[in-house]
Amino acid sequence: MSEKHLFNVLFLCTGNSCRSILAEAYLNHAAGDRFKAYSAGSSPKGRVHPRALETLRLAGIAVEGLSSKSWEAFEGPGAPEIDFVITTCDNAANEVCPIWPGHPVSAHWPFPDPDAFDGSETETKAHFLDVFRQIRTRIDIFTSLPLASLGRAGVKERLDEIGKTAPAPSL
Repeated sequence: MSEKHLFNVLFLCTGNSCRSILAEAYLNHAAGDRFKAYSAGSSPKGRVHPRALETLRLAGIAVEGLSSKSWEAFEGPGAPEIDFVITTCDNAANEVCPIWPGHPVSAHWPFPDPDAFDGSETETKAHFLDVFRQIRTRIDIFTSLPLASLGRAGVKERLDEIGKTAPAPSL
């Protein structure tokens, strides 16, 4: 990969209401000078999950402008050139994704679906926080990679390795 001032990253999840939104917001918050993150879904729910917004607010991350949208928003003229596509749920990984201009590096980073979690209010809140912690950890590893020195194949290999890491246990 060449040394580029700003890399565009697209996080995909089927519903684009929780995991991909959390990843978009965190990457923009943590590494906005090197990366511009976006999120989308193959079948977007049309709303961001309120608990995802609450989780981000608890972490001190801005939620303005976050929306659930189709990946079609990133196709065609006027769409940003995407450098990385990262799927965050099993459904999106198995779907046929569009052919992105520029052939971005893609990887699959599965995370548990917080929206599907069934528990008490306290358990649900803890589950959202735990999934967000897992997302933060993987993104922190990603943003620490020396992209220019790894080359495209090396970056792809590292992104795949990041997706296979088991989450650390919650405290």
